[in-house]
Amino acid sequence: MTMREWRLPAALILLGLIPMIAGAARLTELGAGPEVTTANARFVAEPLPVVLHIVGAVVYTILGAFQFVPSLRRRRWHRLAGRVLVPCGLTVAVSGLWMTFAYDLPAHDNDVLAGMRLVFGSAMAALILLGLAAALRRDFTRHRAWMVRGYAIGLGAGTQAFTHAPYLVATGEQPDGNIRAGLVLAGWLINLAVAEWHLRRPARTARFRPVRRPRAAAG
Repeated sequence: MTMREWRLPAALILLGLIPMIAGAARLTELGAGPEVTTANARFVAEPLPVVLHIVGAVVYTILGAFQFVPSLRRRRWHRLAGRVLVPCGLTVAVSGLWMTFAYDLPAHDNDVLAGMRLVFGSAMAALILLGLAAALRRDFTRHRAWMVRGYAIGLGAGTQAFTHAPYLVATGEQPDGNIRAGLVLAGWLINLAVAEWHLRRPARTARFRPVRRPRAAAG
């Protein structure tokens, strides 16, 4: 793997670092038998969906980043990793839907945001299944496109940390209501826009230097 090939997976893992750290902190808290507060009551009462969501998301984020490496895509590793990524991605999507239905709305969320979570969670699951179906048909162009879009939605929490940052800096407060819903939506849309750019950009072709032909001898 060349240094150039490392850049994209490293950037994707870094983008997912904030939610992965937050998820690890949540798992540590739940494992320690925490004091129940308004912030964690829903997780303490029903920990299974949040645990599945965090573990699935960490594996999906890290392993999925390396699927963007061209040299790995040409090897058996890509297929073996895909057999892990598909169930992990579906676990992330389905557990996200489960939490939306099972948990009470947090203080800063509203029904608009809950509805968007249902839409994007369902879309993520559908995209992964479409990608799997395309791979089984050996339609690898569509397989790649569907999987890249599903991964973009799955990595939304990383971008959402950055869409929230300007508001937090400007006001010193956590956004809520429709403002929070708009900032969360922006994270998903930014990721999907970048995914489409990545899929549609022209393939890089090797640059060949013109061959200088020897001049014909005079006379």
